[in-house]
Amino acid sequence: MKRFVLAVASVAMASAQVQNFKPVTQQMLENPSPNDWLMFSRTYDDQRFSPLNQITTSNVNQLRMAWTVGLPAGNTITVPLVYNGVMYVIAPGGAVRALNATNGDQLWEYKRKITAGQASQARSKSLAIFGDVIAYTAPDSTVVGIDARTGEQRWETKTDSRGHTSGPIIAEGKVISGGACAGNRANCYIAAHDAVTGKELWRFYTTPADGEPGAESWNGAPVEKRMASTWGMPGAYDVARKTLIWGIANPMPDQRMMRHGTADGTSRTAPADLYSNSTVAIDVETGKLKWYYQHLPGDDSDLDHTNERELVKVKFNPDPKFVKWINPNIKRGEEREVSVNIAEGGGLSVLDRVTGEFLWATPFPFDAPEFAISDIDVKTGKATINWNNVITGPGQTKTICYWNTKSYWPASYSPQTNSLYTSYIDNCRQLTSADPANNKREEWHVVQRPGGKPNELTGMAKIDLSTGEILRFDVGRAPGNGAVLTTAGGLVFHGDMSRRFKAFDAKTGKQLWESILGGNVSVSTISYGVNGKQYIAVMTGDNPKVPELSGEVPELRLPTGNNAIYVFALP
Repeated sequence: MKRFVLAVASVAMASAQVQNFKPVTQQMLENPSPNDWLMFSRTYDDQRFSPLNQITTSNVNQLRMAWTVGLPAGNTITVPLVYNGVMYVIAPGGAVRALNATNGDQLWEYKRKITAGQASQARSKSLAIFGDVIAYTAPDSTVVGIDARTGEQRWETKTDSRGHTSGPIIAEGKVISGGACAGNRANCYIAAHDAVTGKELWRFYTTPADGEPGAESWNGAPVEKRMASTWGMPGAYDVARKTLIWGIANPMPDQRMMRHGTADGTSRTAPADLYSNSTVAIDVETGKLKWYYQHLPGDDSDLDHTNERELVKVKFNPDPKFVKWINPNIKRGEEREVSVNIAEGGGLSVLDRVTGEFLWATPFPFDAPEFAISDIDVKTGKATINWNNVITGPGQTKTICYWNTKSYWPASYSPQTNSLYTSYIDNCRQLTSADPANNKREEWHVVQRPGGKPNELTGMAKIDLSTGEILRFDVGRAPGNGAVLTTAGGLVFHGDMSRRFKAFDAKTGKQLWESILGGNVSVSTISYGVNGKQYIAVMTGDNPKVPELSGEVPELRLPTGNNAIYVFALP
């Protein structure tokens, strides 16, 4: 077990306190008030659906700015929490703030004392709350417990050199967090810490050591070099089964040749380099693996399958007109509890969340010859890597589709339409491998998909999770890196790099409202209620993906330094 400290350290003095605070219970996390947003996707199932319905398709065009607050310079890629009228949010530079959710007035600020280099890399994606503790994965590889009333530090626990680009959730009193690997398998793990004391309770390493199940999939690679991180959004929690459903990113180093000496040093068909690019089910009490499913074996192109997993209950009825790979052993119309995910590099997968059984999958946003997977055995679910994409020698150039088509900005599910809503970017990655003999380094560029339409580079998709049918809307050229929000008012909210924040009809995709903000919309979007009024909140600001994505659409001419929170409500 790692060192943990009960202390008040590395924290600025609080300026005020949260009044009349009531501790958050496990029951409240499982069944939150419609007014609260208690975790990054509101509920454990990662659906990002708000049951508030004051704002509807009929009156959304009346939305007005309720308040706005500026934030310091730096990366803003986070999702705020709201509990009982108080917003808790990560501010750039290694800080956490508590704000009055009706007007933005600051109640307290926790400021981590870290180096300038660490502060510039501060980009945790979420906070978590339990009891009277706010859990924060700080940029100095530390999990911190903060007093939700005062902002004072309650405890801190070091997590080796794990990069904290992810964020936590709290389940059964445990702070569950992942992170980016820091050059060695020793930092590649999901951890559970006691929410009251910070004591480490268990670790799940994202790659197996020798003698552990799955070790053979690395084909003898050195244990310390078996790396696959959980750098993106946290996973989901299946309350009924006490099971965490988590996504793991690509194996590292990125290319198969670099990991194994030769491109064929690991299998072309799953399993290969476990548990990279997999969904894993972990027992929340013990940290033990229950099942896994590998979406992409032995990745060669950094096509992460980390980030959130939507947990829903749907009838199995995928239509071959819309879905490429369908398990023939599943009875049509049978209701299944499923885990759904879209990879950073594209593709949609639907698994049975109880057993990990493959149900169906399809390329997304389009079926392209350059897609990362060439085939899936529909009876076993075993995927095969597209060998045409794989680098097998120095100086080779390959185009792989897709690239950051969704990335870490979360999708949303609406039970009203039984549909998943996500943004997408129809682009690919062109990679040229290093050629030391000719003194050439590795190079890569983001390119339009071969055959893609420049004026239809981006869009939103409504995906029916029974049939797989896709309705596309808001098609254009502005990449979206804002989270999607659906509400009981029949609405979909989403913002993009054009500074436009929009509301759409969830059934038709018709745009109903728009506001032009001061900067790029970055992740964040939530809804909450205070004193009978529904609010819609979104954050803008500098985002690590902006330079990469804006290079494709230079006409956007994005401003920088516009880090702020914008909150809207009806008059």
